[in-house]
Amino acid sequence: MTDTNAIEMRRKRALYRAQHRGTQEMDILIGGFVADHLDSLDAEMLDRLEALMDHEETDLQAWLMGQSDIPDTADRDLIDTIRNHKISQN
Repeated sequence: MTDTNAIEMRRKRALYRAQHRGTQEMDILIGGFVADHLDSLDAEMLDRLEALMDHEETDLQAWLMGQSDIPDTADRDLIDTIRNHKISQN
């Protein structure tokens, strides 16, 4: 598999995973971000996104919605980017 094919497969998997989070709010927040940036997601950003989506759903939702503090172990910059993406749409 070429690097281009591999990155395309990762993008498709990330999009599916982002749009099927388990709650409608998370599908909209993360899924919308990934859908809007899909073509520009490089390997590094996909690594970061996949790591973020590995967190517990309830924790991730609380961080994205500003309901709890983001721990040092989470990617604060990516969380802020996803938040700002949604805010800019409104």
